[in-house]
Amino acid sequence: MKTKVTILSSLVLMATLSFAFTLLSPSPEYFEGNWSVLIKGTPQGDSTIPVRFETKDGQTTGYFTEQGETEEKKMSSAVISGDVINSSFNISGYDVTLSLKKVDDDHANGDLMGMFDAEGTRVK
Repeated sequence: MKTKVTILSSLVLMATLSFAFTLLSPSPEYFEGNWSVLIKGTPQGDSTIPVRFETKDGQTTGYFTEQGETEEKKMSSAVISGDVINSSFNISGYDVTLSLKKVDDDHANGDLMGMFDAEGTRVK
């Protein structure tokens, strides 16, 4: 009897924790919309990349605008895992990766290529 109660209690605890972590992790909708991403310390100095993410049918797509351009370009990939979005794209002839993690409702921090700090601010 004690074993059944222990197993049942463990299952209830695991289900509760799983639900709590789901509530704490942002949904894909958190990243949706326009962001201004400041990349710090590149060889050409600090740079800002306008990006946009959208999710349709569970699939996230990212877009960015190169400096001096007016047309958006589609990112190669954009994948949300927990409270982090990882994207990859080709900009100025370089294949790069951008990772952003939620800080608060309108800010995210991360890195470009694991080398340069990135600060994202939601554009309203």
